[in-house]
Amino acid sequence: MTDAILLSLKLATLTTCVLLVIGIPLAWWLARSKSLFKDMISALVSMPLVLPPTVLGFYLLISLGPDSPLGQLSTTLLGSPLTFTFTGLVIGSVVFSLPFMVQPLRNTFESIGVRPLEVAATLRSSPLNTFIRVVLPMSRGGLLTGIVMSFVHTLGEFGVVLMIGGNIPGETKVLSIAIYDYVESLEWDKAHLIAAGMVAFSFIIILLLTLLERKSRRGLQR
Repeated sequence: MTDAILLSLKLATLTTCVLLVIGIPLAWWLARSKSLFKDMISALVSMPLVLPPTVLGFYLLISLGPDSPLGQLSTTLLGSPLTFTFTGLVIGSVVFSLPFMVQPLRNTFESIGVRPLEVAATLRSSPLNTFIRVVLPMSRGGLLTGIVMSFVHTLGEFGVVLMIGGNIPGETKVLSIAIYDYVESLEWDKAHLIAAGMVAFSFIIILLLTLLERKSRRGLQR
C-alpha cells in the first residue's frame, strides 16, 4: 500500500509540474489569441472533460504502443515502448488532466483585461517582464486552482491509468488501481482504508482551495 501511495504522489507531482510548463503558455495563447484555430485548439484541450476515460486511454494505448511512431522511437532510445511504464502514465495523465490546468488559467487571464498590460507598456516593460511581474501575480488564484485540480484529478484517475499502465506493482500500480485490486480480491478493509483516505484528502484540498481563493479575491480587491 505504501508503494502505491508514494507512486501516486510521484505521478501527481510530475504531472502537475509538466502541466504548469505546458498549461501557462497555452492558456495565455487561448486567452489572447485571435487565431482562426483558437476554437479548434480549445475544443481539443477540453475533450478529456467529456470523453470516457477508457476511450481516451484506448487511443493513448494505441498512440504509445510498440507499433506506433512514438512507441518505436521510445524503443530505440529507451529500449522499451511507453505503454505499461511510469513514463507512459505521466504522458497519459498530462493529456487527461490538461483541461484542469488550462481552463482556470485561461479564465483568470481573460479576467485581467488589457488595462494592466497597457499601463505596463507605457512604462516600457517588455512583454515577458510584464507577464512575469504583472500577469502572474494577478493570476495566482487561477494558478492555485489549476495546480490543485490537476494534482487531485491525477491522484484519483483510474480508467486512463488502467488502460496505459495496467497493474504492475512498484511501476504503475497507483492508489486507484490498488482499490480495484483489493475489491477484486475481496479485501474490503484495505479498499475502504484507501478510499476513505482519498475522500478525506479531497475534502481538505477543496476546502483549502476555497479559503485561499477567497483570500486571493480579497487581496485583489484592495
